Amino acid sequence: MFTDTYFMNIALKEAEEAYSNNEVPVGAIIVSNNKILAKAHNLTEALTDVTAHAEMQAITAASNYLGAKYLRGCSLYVTLEPCVMCAGALYWSQVSKIIIGAKDIHRGFSSSGISLHPKTECIFGVLEEKCSQLLKEFFKTKRI
Repeated sequence: MFTDTYFMNIALKEAEEAYSNNEVPVGAIIVSNNKILAKAHNLTEALTDVTAHAEMQAITAASNYLGAKYLRGCSLYVTLEPCVMCAGALYWSQVSKIIIGAKDIHRGFSSSGISLHPKTECIFGVLEEKCSQLLKEFFKTKRI
């Protein structure tokens, strides 16, 4: 029952929440031992803060929950590939695993040459179509 698909669906619900608040629809959750430690979505518009990405919000919430700055043994599920800023924060947090929905060929860390922590495992493409579709719908409304 607790599969990557299961947890990515929860991250997608966070992305949908962002969408409904006119934020770029990216959602993230952090999980340890099948327990959700943090749920987050983009808050850049609400907080007027360009750093308020879903991943940054989730890292902060999980660290606060654990009372620790490192997220070893934790997995991040995120609907869109993290940007360079978020990849840097994920590097320093030493998160053990990152599971990504949609690839971001323009702003994603993997196309920029940025590396994650050597002990971080990365999986791409979990619910990729659903994650991509939500983003496409959002930006389609912005271009009309």
